[in-house]
Amino acid sequence: MNGSRIIITGAASGIGEASAASLRARGAHVVGLDLNAATDDILACDVRDQASVDGAVEEAIERLGGLDVLINCAGIGDPQSAGEPPAEDALRVIDVNLLGPWRVTSAALPALRASHGRVVNVASGLAFLTVPFATAYCMSKRGLVAYSDALRLEHGDAITVTTVYPGYIRTPIHEAAAAKGLSLEGTVPAESLEDAARTLTRAALDSPKRDIATTRQGELAYALLRVVPRGLVDFAIGRQFKRSGFDTSKLVSTKAG
Repeated sequence: MNGSRIIITGAASGIGEASAASLRARGAHVVGLDLNAATDDILACDVRDQASVDGAVEEAIERLGGLDVLINCAGIGDPQSAGEPPAEDALRVIDVNLLGPWRVTSAALPALRASHGRVVNVASGLAFLTVPFATAYCMSKRGLVAYSDALRLEHGDAITVTTVYPGYIRTPIHEAAAAKGLSLEGTVPAESLEDAARTLTRAALDSPKRDIATTRQGELAYALLRVVPRGLVDFAIGRQFKRSGFDTSKLVSTKAG
């Protein structure tokens, strides 16, 4: 059995919940952090608040007797128009998805350096591929990749850092967009929750890697996106979203024209 001591954020639902179960099945000791602390193995934590983060991380490390792996999985999604000023929903997405991992990692870093552990940051395929009306989400996930790179450069002497890139997975993170008529269902192919959980488990427990996609198809697609001209990518995205009947009417800027 593995025995690794792991903290995972966003552990009460979606990818975080499934990954925590998968990690425990591999013998890891896991404490979850989440706003919704519905079970004994999840501590209440608001990743938007440094004091909440510091307290929860300290308690988790005490429970575990140290820390080997931190998985930053907490995330939210909410659509906006890039032509409108960033409102509270956009600021909340960036705060949770980008600044949240920074806060949690800073709190956990002394314990991780002591154990020569690892950080696993859950980004998104949308770090490579921008889609309309996911402005704050795409910015936050691309920024999280940059944070992973900075953390690796500054602390790579003592820890390893892995960035994971899930695709579209049917989890509650998409409910806010669907409520505004902007569901990705049928627009992009869906990946399975099980694939994402298995990938995060490998990222946490197996030989460390810098970047991991959650499917083989995703790995090939992201490699292609690195070399295809951006103008061609933009054209293909626009064409696909028009074909799918993606409803942008509720978020198109009323100031346009």
